[in-house]
Amino acid sequence: MNIKIGFTDELTNTSYAPLVALFAHYQHNNLFEPLQSVRIPMRKGDFEPHEKFIQVLLSILASCETLFEVNSRLKHEQILARVLGLSRLLDQSSLSRSLDALTLKNIDELRTSICQIWRRLSQVTVRDWRSFLWLDFDLSGLPCGPLAEASQKGYFAGKKTSVVGN
Repeated sequence: MNIKIGFTDELTNTSYAPLVALFAHYQHNNLFEPLQSVRIPMRKGDFEPHEKFIQVLLSILASCETLFEVNSRLKHEQILARVLGLSRLLDQSSLSRSLDALTLKNIDELRTSICQIWRRLSQVTVRDWRSFLWLDFDLSGLPCGPLAEASQKGYFAGKKTSVVGN
């Protein structure tokens, strides 16, 4: 699938162009293939279980805090549905019923599938673990001078800062 992003005279529009590009890349590389092994004990419908899982992931990446927001944010995104190879996106009730139908065995299968997906994307497996890995957990702000590289006036909770100090 070739994706071209640019201006068009057609009447197509999406608020989620970055997600369209990301999911097109995922589809092209068959990233979600491990999800096909998870079978949910539900009646046969228009969508396979793995397509429902992908739509749940899509809702998370579209900043939906709950599945309830799917109806207002994603339900009418036809371009996004086309990139996923679907005729439409499901509403929140269908996605919720699918997640409710998961058994403990299904959840274990889903966990295994997700681990397979993350291992393909992770840089952890190629890192040289013989050297140190430095993590900086200090979240306190430090004032810097106006000549510091990329310095900007910042916010320090509960402290007054001057323009000169930043």
